[in-house]
Amino acid sequence: MKKQPLSQLGENALLSRLLACFPPPENSPQLLQGPGDDCAVVRRDEQWDTLLKTDAVVEGVHFVAGTEPSLIGRKALARAVSDIAAMGGIPEHALVTLFTSPQRDVQLLEGLYSGMAQLASRLDISLAGGETSSLPNDGLMLSIALFGRVEHGRALLRSGGKPRDVLCVSGPLGGSFASGRHLTFEPRVSLARELLLSSSPPHAAMDLSDGLSADLPRLAAASQCGFSIDVNLLPLQPDCSIQQALTDGEDYELLLALAPESAPQMCEQYGLVPIGRLTEETTDTLSGGWQHFTSTPSSQA
Repeated sequence: MKKQPLSQLGENALLSRLLACFPPPENSPQLLQGPGDDCAVVRRDEQWDTLLKTDAVVEGVHFVAGTEPSLIGRKALARAVSDIAAMGGIPEHALVTLFTSPQRDVQLLEGLYSGMAQLASRLDISLAGGETSSLPNDGLMLSIALFGRVEHGRALLRSGGKPRDVLCVSGPLGGSFASGRHLTFEPRVSLARELLLSSSPPHAAMDLSDGLSADLPRLAAASQCGFSIDVNLLPLQPDCSIQQALTDGEDYELLLALAPESAPQMCEQYGLVPIGRLTEETTDTLSGGWQHFTSTPSSQA
């Protein structure tokens, strides 16, 4: 069989092939939502479901060498928290795995954990344990396994969108990596909780980590919808172009699908920005955004 490098396959196609290896969902009746969303959802009890998320930051991809260690640690945890937020959940407990070379300075590593601890303390997240492993070559990586909770049956999924739903974002986009904002962003936990518990919760939601061009098609596909957006409506970070807002990624804002009858009031009340709609069929297409194995790290770091 001819070998196929990951650089030809790409992240999305790779995931499709790997997920085909998973056991069928009927083997796990407590699993309410498996792969394909911001978090997995597992039945906990009559009141709550458990949210499960893993995420990682890698030197040269998610941060550059020489970055302040506490900010690296903060980002590692905040990325996972952002996914819990996208489900409308409350983050609870984290496990941390550190991969690094033996030559790295111990004070650098203490700085990583200090940054995580500060954010964890503020968000009432326990750092419950983890693992360390050496690397054969110089490098640094942190992997976070985060557990959270959400009211039973109420997790905000990517798959709940409906044609005519209004697509909204929770804040300005673009330039996150270049500005350093990717290290200091605030996960949208409070806003997502307010939206979930409102009288008109979103039909679908996800966080914007890979860029709107990459993430919006994923939400639309999960909802079995097309989409139409007006790029001139995109809220832009200062000195950012529409193209940057579409493709830069690392924004960690929420992408939401709201019922058309409640969207105007919800946007006004919660400061959301409407950018388009879900449709019966695909009317627009987007390209670009970050995709592991085919995007080059130099565009991100």
